[in-house]
This record gives sequence, structure tokens and C-alpha cells, in this order.
Amino acid sequence: MPIDPYLVLIYPLLFIFPAYAANGIPVLMGGGKPLDGGKKINGRRLFGNNKTIRGTASSIAAGVVVGLLEYPVAHYLLYTAILLTLGANFGDLAGSFIKRRIDMKPGMSLPLLDQYGFFIAALAFDYPVGHYPDLYGMLFITVVTGLLHVLTNRGAYALKLKSVPW
Repeated sequence: MPIDPYLVLIYPLLFIFPAYAANGIPVLMGGGKPLDGGKKINGRRLFGNNKTIRGTASSIAAGVVVGLLEYPVAHYLLYTAILLTLGANFGDLAGSFIKRRIDMKPGMSLPLLDQYGFFIAALAFDYPVGHYPDLYGMLFITVVTGLLHVLTNRGAYALKLKSVPW
């Protein structure tokens, strides 16, 4: 049985793109007041200065806008886009929360959590709705997520949008 490029390449990218947009846009639109308002638990910040109100708001807006743009092509993905966006934000914030608990400074890299935390949480949030790509599509976006994370972060660093290349 031949592999359908739509099911393995195109649909998986349409499916996950709201989470990608939500995860990436804060680099361009973030900054401003910290989301945690400086609050601490046991002397450690909840998220740190890099997780901001504007970054989180722009992240949610970007993911929803992508969902609305995809709506004419795949209307059933609008709810998926919203859930993926919320999950991506939750995963990113959870990653920062974990890193603060283990005394990592903001901007330090924690391999796998940094690359896949938003992705895993996005998929988990969307689980009730589904519309997941097939196995090959999921494998494809899992590999692409890791590669894109490295490439986009290095690009943002080269453009001086980020202070670290990860």
C-alpha cells in the first residue's frame, strides 16, 4: 500500500501548525511584564522574567489566528487549533516552572523538555477532540518539531531576537 503524502506530510503540518505558531511568536511579540508578577514559591520564581503577559497573549492569538486561517480548508480543526494552542502554552509554562524548581536560570537549556514540552502538552490537550495524524504523520511531526526547534532558535539567535541559541 503506497504512502499518501497528504496524510503523512501535509495534514500533520496543518494539524500541528497552531502549536508551532503559539510556541514561536513570543520571540517576536513577547516582552513586558512577567506573567508571574514576580511571585515566588520557596524563594523561586514561578516562571521567571522570560514568560510575559504580552508573550502569552500573542501566543494564544497566533494559534487561534492560524486555526481561523485553516478553517476554510479544514473546519473541524478549529477546536483542535484552540486546544493545541492552550496546550502549547501550558507545556511551555510547565517547562519554565520545572526549570525554576530545579534551580535552572532563565535561558538555560533543559534538553527534550525545551524541544518537546510544548508539543507533548499540546497533543495531550487535544486528545479529547482527536483528529490526530496517522502513525507516520505523528512520527513526521515529532521529528520536524525537534529539527525546527533547533533551526528556529539558532536563526532567532543569529538575528539577535534571542540571547541564547536554544
